[in-house]
Amino acid sequence: MVKHVDRFIGAVVLLARIGAGLGFAVLMGAVLVQVIGRLSGTSPVWTEELTRYALLYMVAFGAGAALRSGDLVNVDVISESLPAPLPWLLRLLAALATAGLAIFLLSHAWRYVSIGKMQTSPALGIRMDYVHFTVWLMLVGLAVFALLRVIGMLSGTEDGKPHRPEEE
Repeated sequence: MVKHVDRFIGAVVLLARIGAGLGFAVLMGAVLVQVIGRLSGTSPVWTEELTRYALLYMVAFGAGAALRSGDLVNVDVISESLPAPLPWLLRLLAALATAGLAIFLLSHAWRYVSIGKMQTSPALGIRMDYVHFTVWLMLVGLAVFALLRVIGMLSGTEDGKPHRPEEE
């Protein structure tokens, strides 16, 4: 059972990294086209829009992975200096609160996504629900990674501390 859970976690982490990496690659490509265009005097208008959308996708895929690795803002100076069971309990409560809030916001975010069906972006002409989807995707990523932390802590396979990429 633990082997299947580890495989699932590995697949979710890989998917998040690939998504963030693709978003970054698109961002770099659009900026490169923009810079070359400015040097030649004909910078395409769509590059500004594409860089914003690529950044949104990069953040949407990366937020959950950042929660897992500890790269999100974390105020643990006080909590980690408390006596033994309290830091673990505070990490558990923080993961539960993160998952709970993300799950609560999913339906509201989906309503926001659905509004985008009626709008298109000015330069690229794509439907804005594809762009607004990043908000929902980020919440799903945060919820999944927070729930994985909760499950790991309750099963005793992890202590709730961040997992650095070199540890995985």
